[in-house]
Formats: sequence, C-alpha cells, structure tokens
Amino acid sequence: MSCSSPCAAPADAACARLSLAALVVAGHLAAAAQQPTHAGPAAPALPTLQPASRLPSSPTPQPVSPPAPAVTTIRPLASPASPAVPATPPPAEVLAALPQARLIGKGALRFFGLPVYQARLWAAPGFDAARYDGQPFALELQYARKLRGPDIAERSIAEMKRVGSFTTAQATAWQALMERAFPDVAAGDRLSGVHTGGGQVRFFHNGRPTAQLDDAAFARLFFGIWLAPQTSAPALRQTLIGEAAGRDGA
Repeated sequence: MSCSSPCAAPADAACARLSLAALVVAGHLAAAAQQPTHAGPAAPALPTLQPASRLPSSPTPQPVSPPAPAVTTIRPLASPASPAVPATPPPAEVLAALPQARLIGKGALRFFGLPVYQARLWAAPGFDAARYDGQPFALELQYARKLRGPDIAERSIAEMKRVGSFTTAQATAWQALMERAFPDVAAGDRLSGVHTGGGQVRFFHNGRPTAQLDDAAFARLFFGIWLAPQTSAPALRQTLIGEAAGRDGA
C-alpha cells in the first residue's frame, strides 16, 4: 500500500512507518470489538412509576359518628307519705255538750274589707242545714277586733229581723239577755252558742258560760243570722254549711 502523496526519497521511510502504525491501530480496534465486554454488577431495577390515572384510588374516608351516650333512666325518689293532718278538735265547751261534734265549715265575716270575726260551725255527722233549728250544733265566733258587748247585742236584734218577725217585747227581752251573754270582746276572744236541738241555747265567752235561754223562737231567729237562707251574708253561710269552702262573707 503506498502513501496518498508522493514522498521524496528521504521521507519514504517515515511514510512507511506511519502506514504501518495505522494498520496496527486498526487491528487492535477490530480485536477489541470482537472480545466480550465485562460489565460490572447489574444495577438494581428501578420501579416503574405508573401514571397518576392508573394508581388505585384511595377509598373516600367516611365520617365516623361518635357512639351515642348511654341513656340512664332517672326515676324520681318516692317522697315519704305526708302524715295525716288531724282534724281540728272542737273547743271544750262544744265537746262537753256535743261529744260527736266535728267541724262542718268555717268562714270570715268582713266589713268593708276589714275582718270582724272567724266563724266555725260544729255539729255531728249528717247535719242538715235546711233543718238547723231542730238539730244540735254549736256556732263559734273568734273576733279579730275590739267590740262592745251592747253593740253586738243590738246588731244581733237587727239581723234577727231579717230572718223572721217578732214583737217589741220579745226584742227587748232578747236584747237584755244578749247583753249579759256578750261581754266586750278584744282580738282573739271567742263567743260560742250551743243549740241543744230542742230550743235551748247556751252562751260562752272564751269557754266560760255567760247565759242560757230555753226559747225555740229565739234559737231559730238568732242562729238564722248565719244559717237561714235570709242571712245578710250568704257567702259566709255557704262556707259554714260546707257548700263553698274558702270564700268569705261580707
């Protein structure tokens, strides 16, 4: 093989050496290409990343409701039974005359809104107010203010005239009797009248006997001040005979 360019004689030897070197290099390269390549240890395989659209979707978390609190049934404690309220006992003078007497009714008499007295009717069970003049009973008046005895007697005569008629002589005698039966009273004092059922009437002041009369006409008219339908205090009458407890008469 010759050089691609003419060479002078002195340079022929150099040209020949270059050609030989080129052939040697080409041979080494060809040999290297035919020998197997000794590779190093294989690198670990990298995980293949999938597109986001192919990733499995995570389940949507569901809201967790808190557990319902346990319901405790609260039962009210049984209240102890209230002790029975004993019945109001009658005053001694009433109990002595009427052992079976019990309180039938009570009410207050007021005058222009001012309390005058508290009235109580005592009688045996089965008392019939429509026939009061033929039955035993007692009427008790507890005064709330000071009053003169003669004024009480005079007012009683005026109220008795509403119930029925009577003579002037009867009025004079009955008023004199009541002035003895009704002394002056102060707040808290009691006047009681006991009717035996046969026309006899007994009067008491704070439990002490003051007068007595056996006259059926007087008994009917006097106690009719509170118990007769013609009374000037019908509301008080109703409370006394038990038809409308709790209302005051006027």
